[in-house]
Formats: sequence, C-alpha cells, structure tokens
Amino acid sequence: MIDPSILSYLEKLHQADEKWIKELEEEARQHHVPIMDKVGISFLLQLIRMKQPGKILEIGAAIGYSSLRMANAYNQTKIVTIERDQEMYERASYHVAKHDKANQIEILFGDALELEDQVQQRAPYDLIFIDAAKGQYQKFFTMYEKMLSPGGVIITDNVLFRGLVAGHLETTKRIEKLAEKIDRYNQWLMDHSNYHTTIIPVGDGVAVSVPKEHEEVSS
Repeated sequence: MIDPSILSYLEKLHQADEKWIKELEEEARQHHVPIMDKVGISFLLQLIRMKQPGKILEIGAAIGYSSLRMANAYNQTKIVTIERDQEMYERASYHVAKHDKANQIEILFGDALELEDQVQQRAPYDLIFIDAAKGQYQKFFTMYEKMLSPGGVIITDNVLFRGLVAGHLETTKRIEKLAEKIDRYNQWLMDHSNYHTTIIPVGDGVAVSVPKEHEEVSS
C-alpha cells in the first residue's frame, strides 16, 4: 500500500477533474458506494490509453463511475458492464444516459455468475475488469477468461483489501474471512499456469494478468 504522505502528494499532482467526475465521486461518497480512488483509477485509465481495447467487460458497474471513466479515456472502446443491485443498476443507467454514453456502454442487469450466455454473445473482450463481490473473484476469472481476446488483459481491483490480506491488522471475523478469500485468490493468480500476474500496490491493490505465450526453454 502507498504511504499516506506519498498518496497525498500524488493526488495533489493530478489535474483538476472535470465537474461530472467530481459529482459522481460525491454521489459515491454520500451513498457509501465503493469506487476506485484517484491513484487507482488513474493507473487503470493509463493502461486503457496504452492498450486501447476495442471492447471491455466490467464485472461490477455500481453507479457507472468506472465505466464512464474508461469510456472517456478511450472513446473508441465499447464496454459491457454487469450490475446485480437494482438501485445501482438504475443509477448507472441514469448516468450513462445523462452523459450520452449509451453508444459506448451497455449495462446488463443480473448476477455475473448467471449471465455467462449473454456476456458470451458480446465476446471477445480485449480487457476484463473485475471489481464486484470479492469472495467470488476466482469464479468470475474462471468463467470469463475464455472470452478474452488474444493479447488481452484481465485487471482485478481490491486485491490488497486495505492491507488486510497481509493478516497484520485486527478486524471482524467476517472481514477476516473475506481477506482470507482474497489472499487465496491472489495466490491462485500468481500460481496460474496460463497467466503472468503482477500485483501493483496502487489504490486498494490492482492485479494485472496477461496470458502466457507459448514459451520454449532452450538447452
């Protein structure tokens, strides 16, 4: 995790956000909707600018904050995002329409673990962004990795879980069990035979997984 003084410094270096971004962030704060912090979202958007994905799958739309930020970062991309909470789905739909991004962003309502067929119909995806129920990360990854295009990348947010995955902070039993699930997911990712994964300690921890190409070891 980034030292608070360094985080404050980095946030001060950011260019002033547009009004609509500040409004979404304020809505999220008021209604206790978790969204990526400034440094984390900045890292994600820079990856998108470099990768320039033609199509993105996002698991976990919430109020539409990250979808709109990604669409704004690369206006040629198409985004399919999933949200299972009715209220969040309605807020995301409202914001997408308000900002005239319906041509870029399609929101599917339902549980990501139950929408495989619908998501498959819109595949392949050049980037998959996992930011939903933390205890289901491995299931999300396993279900949707096969829809990744050649050369694609899978991004997972919150993999450091406020530092709790390291097991050094006291917390409730429920949070402790969730931290253990995320830790197991991290271990599973790092040991995955088909992916190279790097965990970047920005925001709440971002895992970047890219498929391994066929590697030959010369003698």
